[in-house]
Amino acid sequence: MPFALITGASSGIGLELATLAAADGYTLLLAADRPFDHALANLAGAPVETIQVDLSTAEGVAALDERIAGRRVDVLCANAGHGLGQGFLDQDFAAVRNLVETNVIGTLDLLQRVGRRMRDQRDGRILITGSIAGLIPGAFQAAYNASKAFLDNFSYALRNELHDTGVTVTCLMPGVTESDFWERAETTNTPAGAGAKDPADAPARAGWEAMKAGSAQVSPGWLNTLERAILHIVPDRAKAELNARMMRPNDKAQVHD
Repeated sequence: MPFALITGASSGIGLELATLAAADGYTLLLAADRPFDHALANLAGAPVETIQVDLSTAEGVAALDERIAGRRVDVLCANAGHGLGQGFLDQDFAAVRNLVETNVIGTLDLLQRVGRRMRDQRDGRILITGSIAGLIPGAFQAAYNASKAFLDNFSYALRNELHDTGVTVTCLMPGVTESDFWERAETTNTPAGAGAKDPADAPARAGWEAMKAGSAQVSPGWLNTLERAILHIVPDRAKAELNARMMRPNDKAQVHD
């Protein structure tokens, strides 16, 4: 059976990716920094291993790598990550550091470890969960948007480097999605956090299918496609204010130029 490693798999898009992988007959190794609890109900009967591990640390990435135990990895879904609300100067810097080390440093560490093996085996599929947010200066979630901009950009670079190796890299760029992201980032008191969201299964399916096809990127849904097109022509100052209007906590009504 083919083998898939999925991070951030205890909820949201990661759990939906695990469900899709199980349906396609993959053996699964699922990683998350939170307990899986009842998240695996939809995977009943599938060969699944789980590990609760902190991928913001070198030790956590090494522990996950050790659990691979020399197996050939056919699919890597690098989905682990979290957000952080409030203005940057009001955030606890330890939380900012953890965000960067989870979303960026830990992701790159794992990608390099597994990607080298895929390159050696001349085959593999990598799906990186970026975000539409990476296209927008993220007022009131500045570090998060910047981390996703890094991943969006990095995925294209890595794809180019691997273009003749049999390994493909796909960037999933979802929009506002239903998950525990909002509670964990303490952003439920924002217009985006309190508003309508896409169900997690929609971007997960779009990403999974794009990955299998070897596509460079996917922004699921026509609204996301339209948003991407518009963002290319909107000035950065206006994009930052747009993000502020969606992510400013409701108790902070002021607008800054």
